[in-house]
Amino acid sequence: MSGSLFDDLPEAQDDAVATYLHLTKVVMPAHARQPDVRWPVNEDHCFQRIVLDALFGDVWYRHLAKPAYRHLTRAQAMQAVQLCEDILAGRADLHALNAASLRYRGKLR
Repeated sequence: MSGSLFDDLPEAQDDAVATYLHLTKVVMPAHARQPDVRWPVNEDHCFQRIVLDALFGDVWYRHLAKPAYRHLTRAQAMQAVQLCEDILAGRADLHALNAASLRYRGKLR
């Protein structure tokens, strides 16, 4: 991708990261705003927090430099994409993942 945020990423990693960002910035927020969807969050940064915290089982920035998308390995980006797809398909519980993320951050007991 010439002239993009991903200029310094290898192509395979670029594709996985781009997919992760598209899912968390566009697809998931749009889905969350559907009238019949009862998700606990609807903002892109919340989906990114939840997915990355789930990936590391902890607050993501304890394990990854900021900005996260620049430092994800291809394997991590692919795992993030899979989790996004699982959430969208109802195979992963966004409510439970959000609660775990908030617990990691000391915002839930």
